Order: sequence, then C-alpha cells, then structure tokens
Amino acid sequence: MKITARAVIGSVLALGILLSGGSSAAGADAGVLSKSPYRGSILIDAASGKVLHEDNPDALCYPASMVKLMNLLIIVEMIEKGALQPEEKVPVTAAAATMGGSQVYLKEKESMSLEDMLYALVVQSANDAATALAIHIAGTKEAFVDMMNGRAKELGMAHTTFHSVHGLPPGKGHQPAVSTPRDMARLSRELLKHPKALEYTSETVRTLRADSGKPFIMRTHNNLLGTFEGCDGLKTGYFRKAGYSIAATATRRGARAIAVVMGSTHWKERDAKARELLSRGLLEILASPGSGARQGAR
Repeated sequence: MKITARAVIGSVLALGILLSGGSSAAGADAGVLSKSPYRGSILIDAASGKVLHEDNPDALCYPASMVKLMNLLIIVEMIEKGALQPEEKVPVTAAAATMGGSQVYLKEKESMSLEDMLYALVVQSANDAATALAIHIAGTKEAFVDMMNGRAKELGMAHTTFHSVHGLPPGKGHQPAVSTPRDMARLSRELLKHPKALEYTSETVRTLRADSGKPFIMRTHNNLLGTFEGCDGLKTGYFRKAGYSIAATATRRGARAIAVVMGSTHWKERDAKARELLSRGLLEILASPGSGARQGAR
C-alpha cells in the first residue's frame, strides 16, 4: 500500500510540475517548486480554523524541514499520554550521527535527554536529532515515517506524503516530502492545541551540552521570532528546489493567527508575506464579532 501511495503522489507531483506555468520548474531546473514571491499561501484563525485569506493554497510544494512539525506533534502527543518522558535518554545511533545538513553534531553512542533533542529538532532544525528521535521511538526511520503519514491521514492532510523524518533533499531513487499550504496550516493548528509545543517553537537561542565544556549554541531559523509582536512559532523549511517556506503563528490580545507561505525563491519574500498575513489576520480576528471571547484561543 505504501508503494502505491508513493507512486501516486509521484505521478501527481510530476503532473503538477509540468502544469506549473510561471514557476521555475522548467528546463535544467525541472523539479523546482518555487517562484517569486511564493508558490502558495494561506491564513487561518487558529481558534476556529476559518480561512481568512488564501492564494493557491493547494499548490504542491516541498515542505523541507517543515516536516519536523509532524515529528513534534507526534512526540508531544506521546508525552501527554505518558508514553514518553521529557527526561528520558535518547541514544544516538550511527545512522543519526552521520546525518548531514543542519545538525547539532551528535556522536554515535552519545545520549541526550528527549527534551534537549526536541529543542535541537525545532530550534536548530537538526536532522541528526530528528533521526535519533525517530529511531528511539519507532525502531527505524521508516517506521516513524509511517507514523507521520498515518497521523497526516487522521488530520485530513489529503495532499501530504512524508518520505523522511527530516525533510532533507532526497538522494538518488528517493522522493521528497510533498505538502500544501492548506495541509501545513491544518498540521500547525493541531500542534497549537498542545501548549507544550510552543515551548520549543518560541525559543530563539538555546545552549546544548552546557555542562560538557563544549557547549553548542543553537539559533532559530525563524526570523519572525523576536521581531514580530506575539510570534511564538512555528517552523521554516528550505532546500534549493523547495525554495523558502514557513508556518508562522502569532497571538495578540487572545487572538491567534496562523500563516503558511511556501515555495518562495528568497527568504525575504517569504518573511515579508508571512508578516503581512499575520498582521492582517490578527486585525481581522480582533475586529470580528465576539472577539472578546478569544481569550482561550490557543
């Protein structure tokens, strides 16, 4: 069944690329799913799920490291159920220690608390931490990917297929994760039902291995944190063919908006659009009838 699903999404993706007039997916850049200023965007009210603005929200995109929002959701849900403990130790396997891209340079046979691994996953967007967590929880990366796709199906993310636990560009013979702004907004809204998640997504700088003599300073890739009032998440994503993407959220006087912008050719375009959408969304939510009841919005 998994092979069939991946084959189908591959065919859909290929068709989307062929039909993406105006995108940069042509000629030598076939497979590129980004354009200026972005490929697709959506803005929703986090409390109600109401769509406040959309522009090509069902465009197929590569979410890149935004896939880690699904990792975070699964793990936070397991913590809440008591299946995982923040203080439990997560061992580092050879597979985790050899991951490339953004990382915290985990060493084979090193162990780290699940809590620290989660901060590494979200703040540093560490691919080695994503791999270590996946193997610790599911036994193999592939089994955790199955968990990710299963949860996506439960959430109604109909146009999303995960192929890795980290979102790195795929190697030869492999497929990239595929999603849409609408699906990522749905995932983001579900994640925000768990206040614990915001502890990780709101962090801008955090020190790892503080007592080891070789501390590692992690810094967020989310430029809106600390620069946009009320922003406390969520996650960015990038590789060359994917372009720059972000799922961002902000709260103001009890209102909360979620903006997703995917497939920008430059991070400045992505961030500018996310800021514009969040500002627009918060103003609209606060101006709507009954906005005073939004004190409980998460």
